[in-house]
Amino acid sequence: MLHPKLIHPKSIAVVGGSDNIHSPGGRVLKNLIDHQFEGELFAVNPKQDRVQGVKSYKDIRDIPKVDLAIIAISAKYVYEAVKVLAQQKNTKGFIIFSAGFSEKDEEGAKLEKDIVELINDAGGSLLGPNNIGLINKHYTGVFTTPVPKLNENGVDFISGSGATAVFIIEAAESMGITFSSIYTVGNSGQAGVEEILEFLDDSFEKGKGSKVKLLYIESIKDPLKFLKHTASLINKGCKIAAIKAGSSEEGNRAASSHTGAIANSDVFIDTLFKKAGIIRCYGRNELLTVAGILQQKESEGKNIAIITHAGGPAVMLTDVLSKNGLNIPPLKGPESEALLEKLYNGSSVSNPIDFLATGNAGQLEAIIEFCENCRDIDAMAVIFGSPGLAPVDDVYAILDQKIRTSKKPVYPILPSVVNVKSEIKEFIKKGNIAFPDEVLFGNALAKIYTHSPDRGGESDPDFRLFKEVRKLVDGLPDGYMPTNAAVNLLEYAGVKFATLLEVRTEAELKKSLKSLTYPVVLKVDGPLHKSDVGGVILNVSNKTELNSHFHKLMQIEGAKSVMIQPMIKGKELFIGAKKETNYPHVILCGMGGIFVEVLKDINASMIPVSEEDALNMITSLKAFPILKGVRGQGGINIKLFAETIVRISNLLSIVPEIAEVDLNPLMATDKELTAVDVRIRLERPNKKLQPKVLTEIV
Repeated sequence: MLHPKLIHPKSIAVVGGSDNIHSPGGRVLKNLIDHQFEGELFAVNPKQDRVQGVKSYKDIRDIPKVDLAIIAISAKYVYEAVKVLAQQKNTKGFIIFSAGFSEKDEEGAKLEKDIVELINDAGGSLLGPNNIGLINKHYTGVFTTPVPKLNENGVDFISGSGATAVFIIEAAESMGITFSSIYTVGNSGQAGVEEILEFLDDSFEKGKGSKVKLLYIESIKDPLKFLKHTASLINKGCKIAAIKAGSSEEGNRAASSHTGAIANSDVFIDTLFKKAGIIRCYGRNELLTVAGILQQKESEGKNIAIITHAGGPAVMLTDVLSKNGLNIPPLKGPESEALLEKLYNGSSVSNPIDFLATGNAGQLEAIIEFCENCRDIDAMAVIFGSPGLAPVDDVYAILDQKIRTSKKPVYPILPSVVNVKSEIKEFIKKGNIAFPDEVLFGNALAKIYTHSPDRGGESDPDFRLFKEVRKLVDGLPDGYMPTNAAVNLLEYAGVKFATLLEVRTEAELKKSLKSLTYPVVLKVDGPLHKSDVGGVILNVSNKTELNSHFHKLMQIEGAKSVMIQPMIKGKELFIGAKKETNYPHVILCGMGGIFVEVLKDINASMIPVSEEDALNMITSLKAFPILKGVRGQGGINIKLFAETIVRISNLLSIVPEIAEVDLNPLMATDKELTAVDVRIRLERPNKKLQPKVLTEIV
């Protein structure tokens, strides 16, 4: 938890403060002064007694006790400064702008670690190093510009990158998006994105303050903590949109299974965000457009009216929305005909509602009032620019009025950022948000409206089998489980597996003949990728073929035995699971066999997976119509497929050291689902994910 003195200090020392406002120490001091920090403010500068009119001390040992220190000096001097502040000056809040720490080299990483230990021992909180600071209603502790004017109902913004934060602040200003607070974490030496989220979660008051949170993330050190507080904030009524940049080294390693190849680091981020309910964005402009929409009134449905005086942008917006699941319903009947009579000849009210380049403020008012009273419309997107022939202040005044008074959301798309620059500036000054691009807006709107977070399942494994499962797993080393052991583990979890005979010698083969019913399948056991080495032979229909193929498979390099199974018919499915670093397991499903990697029609979810989550995974597959049954072909038992996914989720809660599960294929009919191949890899981490831990989080 962040120390209160970092958030609301009564006194601040700028270590490295100067008269040079083009340096970090000089600029942050100026920002603190210009934005009227109400507490005691002083500087540490070895050459001056006063800096920008503020009392300055030449030696840090001479300063009085201070709540917060903002440090802008060379990295090599930071440790000693922090030591004095933490041990002698009762300082609890630290912001370190200085670079040259873990982002630089091993020596810098050690120095950063030593500084964090000093602050931890003092019970303090650190932002940085290598950041630009923070802005909240109590003080403006950044060395950058522009400094946005804060608004209690603006967005809370957390950034792992100082430069990206500046670019987002600049772009937000041009759109009219305001901020409630801004935190930059830099190297996240002590406090990272997770700790800021924890603070925002614990300090959240319903009905007060910001309900929109924006995140730019470069690292998530504690995914469970991240999940806990983002999910909690969203459950309290907040909306969160985030960019995650970069991926872990573990996610880039060579994959040894279908699951490993598909479940890369990006899948873990996707499923983590979905489990929490976060809207994922991929660029600054998209993030801000999403934020702008989230700050408008909420729509009760997906029926959008597009109001425009420019045909081209309306067509592009219509295309984007309709392709992404939103509706542009045609408008007909006496009411729409009455509206048409109020517009100039050549106008159209079919939706898009086009009132021509000559359209005026009165006509726009009539159109918005019509849509407000139309039961077929849930929200309005108004595209209005200008060719520069005449001022459009009256149009934007009507738009401002209707945004405030309409019960339905009215989204202003104002593309004439040059011709009507002054009018847009005035429109924004009134507290409005202006979206400059219709396609960017349309994609963002569709992303919000179609956003469907996981409901968050209850992990409910059958703990009567806990002892048997643990006895089996604890007796095995890390690496791929022997096939028979993996089959036993699946059966404990309630997953049906095709009858399996393991044959090592010709004598064992002869013995097995009595129990076989043809046709059968032969699979080599030993090589990791059976198909790649010709290790799978289907439709073996008699004793002679069986004997011949057995000897052929045993000659494959690395072969330990041959597995014999009945030939099972059905549609091929795939279920996989993977664990990466300290993230919870991710479960994947899709069509099986060669379709897994060829079509890559896969959906994923983070554990625990409820039956509702599993059904959403299945029904969202592009191949779902095939699974359901199409053109006279029978479908599979969808409910059983979902139940099997849940059973694998439950298994993972009992055996967190499972690193990968690969069930490919499972053979499915309308009555049964049977696994015919399995690979399970164990990897024991230092910290085990305990059963049901995620249930408490989400």
